[in-house]
Amino acid sequence: MLRAERVWAETFTGLRVTQFSGLLKVVRERGGNGTLRGRPWSLPLAERVLMVAVYYRTNLTMRQLGPLFGVSSSTVCRVIQRLGPLLALEPVSRPADAADRLWIVDGTLVPVRDRRVGASSRNYRFSANVQVIVDADTRLVVAAARPLPGTTADEHAWRRSGLAAHCADVTVLGDGAYLNTGLIVPHRKRSGRPLLNGEEEDNAEHRKVRARVEHVIGRMKNYKILRDRRQRGDGLHHVVQAVARMHNLALAV
Repeated sequence: MLRAERVWAETFTGLRVTQFSGLLKVVRERGGNGTLRGRPWSLPLAERVLMVAVYYRTNLTMRQLGPLFGVSSSTVCRVIQRLGPLLALEPVSRPADAADRLWIVDGTLVPVRDRRVGASSRNYRFSANVQVIVDADTRLVVAAARPLPGTTADEHAWRRSGLAAHCADVTVLGDGAYLNTGLIVPHRKRSGRPLLNGEEEDNAEHRKVRARVEHVIGRMKNYKILRDRRQRGDGLHHVVQAVARMHNLALAV
């Protein structure tokens, strides 16, 4: 990687050079270079991956990204459509030490402009509900579900996400919105009765641990693509998966 590309990688993607190299390796192994037949790309693979990462981090328009990389906006669009899905996080698998693991789930609203994907939700914008599972110890993203309309309650979003099938034998924490889902949720006050002895302490410990998933989601939203997804279609799922991968890489030692 050229020195200028190293500077861009660290400045505009939030990844160190070694971490970006890991991202580049994944894209190359997934066929990012294609068949190498026909008309070649005007940029090498490293610069194309960098372009996608910068796009996710900054949410610049394609007309703005084109001059930065010396290509047309249509080329930027093709690169993002071709390489974006290749950055996605691998499907979650059951860990060998599942009984000893603790995962945390929470939903977050991602503003979108496609009304077929989003719905007017509590943030007064058209948004999509995305369920995210985080490992409590490592703070790595384990999985992210396909987006649902922002009006979908977390309980229903969890049931429809299909993530439960990947959490067999793993203890999963959720907030009070996940009642009757089989997750570990805080104690609720009964009508006219205070919490029993020890339940308030349990809730305090639950909040302390569950805050980790909120911190992770907050860090993921440093990638400004998750603050205003302009494009239409189901590309939001690929975006969330790619941002989750880059978040995990950023935590790598």
